[in-house]
Amino acid sequence: MKRLEPNLLLAISTGFALVLAVMTTVLFGPPEAMLRNPLMAIICAGGFILLNPRLARMMGQPPRPPMINRDTPTSAVWATLFPLIIILLAAIPVFWPGHDYGLIVIIAAVIFGLTAESALKARGGF
Repeated sequence: MKRLEPNLLLAISTGFALVLAVMTTVLFGPPEAMLRNPLMAIICAGGFILLNPRLARMMGQPPRPPMINRDTPTSAVWATLFPLIIILLAAIPVFWPGHDYGLIVIIAAVIFGLTAESALKARGGF
């Protein structure tokens, strides 16, 4: 078995944090969030993964390397902040229930899209 890719592990842990954020926004949010928030998470994350590389090429930006690489050993420490941010965002509906937390889902989905794009770059998909 090959060594596990750290960018893939980051994307998986951020994905679990995104699921937690969607669950708390559905459980502690308004009733109409039950269908809207999961769909919004899928659409925002998928849209970010598909459209961000094209937009970067159109704007003439140089290609970015994966988030975690061997050239910068501290990048793994900084990358652990992404799941932590989403977990902290997921705690907000628990303490202040009853509001619409669609923005939390959008922010968490974009952060997950960023880590998933990094995992695809590390694998050689982008």
